[in-house]
Amino acid sequence: MTEKLNLLGWTCPRPLQAYPTIVMGHGAGGKMMADLIEHLFAPAFDNPFLAQMGDATRLEPSLFGKWDASLAFTTDSFVVSPLFFPGGNIGELAVYGTVNDLAMRGARPLYLSAGFILEEGLPMETLGAIVTAMAAACRKAGVQIATGDTKVVQKGHGDGIYINTSGLGVIPAGVDIGPANARPGDVLLVSGTLGDHGIAVMSVREGLTFGTELQSDTAPLHGLVQAMLAAGNVHCLRDATRGGLAAVLNELAGSSKVGIEFDERKVPLRPEVNAACEMLGLDPFYIANEGKLVAILPEEKAEAVLSAMRQNEYGKNAAIIGRVVGEHPGLVTARTSIGGMRVVDVPAGELLPRIC
Repeated sequence: MTEKLNLLGWTCPRPLQAYPTIVMGHGAGGKMMADLIEHLFAPAFDNPFLAQMGDATRLEPSLFGKWDASLAFTTDSFVVSPLFFPGGNIGELAVYGTVNDLAMRGARPLYLSAGFILEEGLPMETLGAIVTAMAAACRKAGVQIATGDTKVVQKGHGDGIYINTSGLGVIPAGVDIGPANARPGDVLLVSGTLGDHGIAVMSVREGLTFGTELQSDTAPLHGLVQAMLAAGNVHCLRDATRGGLAAVLNELAGSSKVGIEFDERKVPLRPEVNAACEMLGLDPFYIANEGKLVAILPEEKAEAVLSAMRQNEYGKNAAIIGRVVGEHPGLVTARTSIGGMRVVDVPAGELLPRIC
């Protein structure tokens, strides 16, 4: 590369000009990452499939002949530190994270690819434990790794292991779930306690201890989604990973051009997570999850879907926490524990880097 890049030639480059180099916040799921996608990647790779901007891209049946179903396709990379954390490891995370992205479009996951970037000096025992856990996660999720790749970088040029996975799944005919489908009058549900994964990873890094060991919520959610779809129509689904509940709700409000309101008192939180957030001055609604989803659906279907969720092992703590409104489109607000209202904005940067 001999010529210096001209930022002035990029689409609306000013948010990027403030950062001449990549910083951790560009991968955090907040505003900095959104700017990078909106002003660099999206215009450079512009096409109708990328423009869907969902967890997975829906490929229409007309591309493959006379199919009743559609295909969903997604990709993700995993750089979590540490590689092993309470309740999981990077291998399980790679499988479940990709399976869940497919599930958020209503798809039944089928096949994954697996790309491994290994650092010279990584103990073979560590790699074996990760691969064994990854294979067990595939069996649990009912998916197969159909193709893969392995590269090794010199010692000091990686962090043990990075994993990239892509996933392919089938969306049944009649299922239309997307980030732009929320409508005023819809209700907002979450599948369980929030912030478990982020605080579990932080507890290892920072040596935090609680009365009981806090476990990551890493889990495959496609079975839960299928149960929800059998109980009623669902407009939007997102897994609340980087940026937590706040990032997801702002994305959905922006894509659907609606307002979203929720009640902080109705959001399920473990006492340990709440205590850790109070101690560290963190907002639990910005903490990452790896086994929880956010759903938006018609009010008349809410109780039936909620009942179906609570019968699933990954939805037993599901709760209705808010609603979609026509006022303040693109804005998310929360009713606080003392009855006031506050704006829940997009996270600007990284609260906790390298959590997935």
